[in-house]
Amino acid sequence: MSSDNLAHHQSTINHVLNTDTFSCVWCGLTVSAQAPDGTRRNHCPSCLHSKHVMDQNEGGPSACGSKMSPIAIAVLRTGDWMIIHRCVRCDELTSNPVSTDDNQLILMRMAVRPLAQPPFPLEAFGTL
Repeated sequence: MSSDNLAHHQSTINHVLNTDTFSCVWCGLTVSAQAPDGTRRNHCPSCLHSKHVMDQNEGGPSACGSKMSPIAIAVLRTGDWMIIHRCVRCDELTSNPVSTDDNQLILMRMAVRPLAQPPFPLEAFGTL
């Protein structure tokens, strides 16, 4: 087998086996970089934290490399949910699709937080 064919064969094996993993910067869990639906994942399904590896403004790799904390949920017009992350070092915001195996309790906590903790006193509704 030629070196080109061997490289292609190895690439195919790696794609099928998908041994690409990363360690969560927050909880230390070893995470598969492939989500159950086959898309690439960049956050931990257990704690939803991520690492700042992409620069959203310039579109390339980020030199920051700090932790990204999940802070909110956004819902697209299609109904798909996105996790909003904020970098703990540079405050850059990113959005990432929710995966089917993401921690549902944390997702729901983030989704209802604005209703549970509004920026005004709930007693104001009594006078309307």
